[in-house]
Amino acid sequence: MRKTRVVTKDRSEDHIECKGVLKFFRHCVDRNKLGELLVMRGDISPSQLKQALELQKESKRPLGRVLIDCAMISRKQLALLLACQKAVRLAAAFALCFVSLSGTAKKARAGQIEDLPQQIKVVFNSGAVDTGVSAEKISYPALFGAEERRSTNLKPFTKWTGMFKRLNATINDPKYHALLVSMKAELSGYRSGSIATMAKEVNAMMNRKKYIVDSKNWGKSDYWATPIEFMARGGDCEDFAIAKYVALRALGVPEERLRVAIVQDLRKNIPHAILVVYSEQGPLILDNQIKDVKRADQITHYKPIFSINRQAWWLHTTPTGKETTVVASAE
Repeated sequence: MRKTRVVTKDRSEDHIECKGVLKFFRHCVDRNKLGELLVMRGDISPSQLKQALELQKESKRPLGRVLIDCAMISRKQLALLLACQKAVRLAAAFALCFVSLSGTAKKARAGQIEDLPQQIKVVFNSGAVDTGVSAEKISYPALFGAEERRSTNLKPFTKWTGMFKRLNATINDPKYHALLVSMKAELSGYRSGSIATMAKEVNAMMNRKKYIVDSKNWGKSDYWATPIEFMARGGDCEDFAIAKYVALRALGVPEERLRVAIVQDLRKNIPHAILVVYSEQGPLILDNQIKDVKRADQITHYKPIFSINRQAWWLHTTPTGKETTVVASAE
C-alpha cells in the first residue's frame, strides 16, 4: 500500500459542496510538488529550494537525493514528505468517490464486474456454500464500529476493476498453467461446510507467500496484482487480501460475505488492506500482518476507510459527533 497520512475534519463541516471539494483537491494535486511541500512546511527556504533545483538540473539526480546529499533535509523528512505528497493525491481520489455516493456521478450497474472465470473455480454450483445458517441470520455489522454508506458505482476504483480485467489473461497464460493447477489442488482440500474454517485455511495458505513492495516487484508505486501473479511473485497487503478474496470465491463463498477493506493502521499510521469475511461466527479479519484469523471485535488498531467487493463499495466514517476519515485510495 502507498503510505499516507489520514486527514480528518469535524462533521460540522459536512456542508461543503462536492464541487468545491473537488476543486480544492485538484488545486492541491496541481501545486503541491515535493519542493513546494518542503517550503510550505518550513523544512527548507525558497532559496535552498532554488539551489537544490539547480543542482538537480546539473547532476540529473532526483530532487530528494540532492536535498539529502546537501544536508538540507534528512531521510526521515523525505519519507514523511513523500507520504504527504501521496496523501494529497489519495484525497483527490476520495473526493471522486464521495461525489459518486452523493449522486453527482453517473451510477454504474452493480453487475459491471464479471464473476470469476470458470478455470479458477473449485466449486461450480451457484456459488453458495451450505453452512447450515440461513442467509437471513447472517449479520453484517458495521466494520470496527464505523458507520457506512453503500454505493454500486465501482467506476472510480480502477485498480480493483483492472485486476479483474487482467485475471482472465493471467489464468490463460501458459506460463502460469502449472501454478494454477497447483493452487486449485490445494484449495480443493479446503472445501468445507464452514466459511470460518475455509477462511482460516485460505488465510494460512496465502500468508506463506512473500511480502514485497510494489516498487520492487513491479516497478510501480501501487499495483494490484491478480491472485495468479501474487502466487508467482508475492506481493504487498492488498495483493494478500485480493488473493484470499478470490480463493474463497473459488471455494463458493457468496460475494456478499466478502469485502476487501482499506483501513488506517493506527499503530503504524499508514493505510493497510485486509479481507473481511462475514462468517457464521461473525465478521472475521484475514490479515497478512496477523498470523491467525481474528474476529473483527478483537482488533482495535484499524480504522476503516472503505471496503469493496464485486457488487458494491462502502464508505466508512466514525459515528456522528466524532472525527471522520476523508481520505481513501480509489485509483
